[in-house]
Amino acid sequence: METAAIILAAGAGTRMKSKKPKVVHEVLGRPLVRWVVEAAKGAGADRVVTVVGHQRDQVIPLVEEDTTVVVQQAQRGTADAVLAAKEALADFEGAVMVLSGDSPLIRPETIAEMAALREEHNAAVIVLTMELENPFGYGRIVRDGAGEVARIVEQKDATPEEAAITECNSGFYCFDARDLFSALEQVDSNNAQGEFYLTDVLAIARAAGRPVLAYKTSESAQCLGVNSRGQLAEATAVMQKRINDAHMAAGVTMWSPETTFIGPEVTIAQDVELLPSVILMGSTSIGEDSVIGPNTRLTDTVVGCGCTVDETVAVEAQIDDGATCGPRAYLRPAAHLCEGAKAGTHVEIKKSTVGKGSKVPHLSYIGDTTIGEGVNIGAGSITCNYDGVNKHATVIEDGAFVGSDTMMVAPVTIGAGALVGAGSTITKDVAPGALALARAKQQQMEGWVAAHPIQKKK
Repeated sequence: METAAIILAAGAGTRMKSKKPKVVHEVLGRPLVRWVVEAAKGAGADRVVTVVGHQRDQVIPLVEEDTTVVVQQAQRGTADAVLAAKEALADFEGAVMVLSGDSPLIRPETIAEMAALREEHNAAVIVLTMELENPFGYGRIVRDGAGEVARIVEQKDATPEEAAITECNSGFYCFDARDLFSALEQVDSNNAQGEFYLTDVLAIARAAGRPVLAYKTSESAQCLGVNSRGQLAEATAVMQKRINDAHMAAGVTMWSPETTFIGPEVTIAQDVELLPSVILMGSTSIGEDSVIGPNTRLTDTVVGCGCTVDETVAVEAQIDDGATCGPRAYLRPAAHLCEGAKAGTHVEIKKSTVGKGSKVPHLSYIGDTTIGEGVNIGAGSITCNYDGVNKHATVIEDGAFVGSDTMMVAPVTIGAGALVGAGSTITKDVAPGALALARAKQQQMEGWVAAHPIQKKK
């Protein structure tokens, strides 16, 4: 049977105290709503509908590419939000998952198990429930004398006896499509909040003689909804541990999992070692036997095998096999360290290739530059790539040696095997194999200090 998912992402999230809608906030670099979309797809949903509302201009770009977007014009409750998806699923017959867009920890396996259970029992609805020591704020699962689910009562509508129930509604459901949209037409707003509750569908379905079942999870954390900055931190910690545990089980060493943060799209090979305070985000990938950290943040960066990346920030960079980087290096977009190359201490590289075995050991800026193989760049050297209007390229060919404190004013080429003396400002091309010196003449005046005593400050 086909499965569709409706993701509720219309709420304001006022407790977040933010200019952004809550589903746009991120856990490990991925927006909350995208976690839920990916879970639905991972569970095998054939169609996904996202219901947006509050500040939808910020939410729609996150989901429009791979889900059908519908708008809840006014936030009148969860039943009204689901009803907004009716037209988008007008031709659909099957199971409809209703998922909370602010609950990023839901597992695809759980969604799939709910769908299988609903089909097995031909139920009108399966509600995912959880046991909580402190159930305050959650809807309570009220069962009848036979132990069957009778209804869900919200916190504000609960009697003292109902409020004492510890089995709670997670906000995740699997419905029969026909039962769902038929029951939604009967939901009213006769409750403490004056809203149309999706939970009322359970009692309506039961009154119609249709099976209403609960699927109780043993992992209540996956049902955590993010409604505050504190809950965002809680969700991040849970997902951080979940991802880190998976990588360690696959052969990655982490000195300090508590200070290691890895995004959901990162790939890491076996025998990689992650030192403390490492952040890996976006589409970053790490090859075998590389050591990353400490104090390193890589975003959308490819690291080869056997690399050492120490105290480095890299964004959209490429580090090939055996290359070394850091400590305290900055690789900006389109920086490429070829095999065995080195970017050392306090080195910044932008839109440049450092050839095989070449070294930029320390205190240098390399921008818009192509460096060949076996090149050495002395300390304090800069490729001056910007004239105030345009960027210009520098080429340093194989085997060249650039002395310390050299300014290379682009556009300029330093030929293969050339030597540039320390302290030079190079404004013209240097021929292959040549020695280039561009310094002011040193002058010396004997006895000048004695004749002009320097007044020292006290």
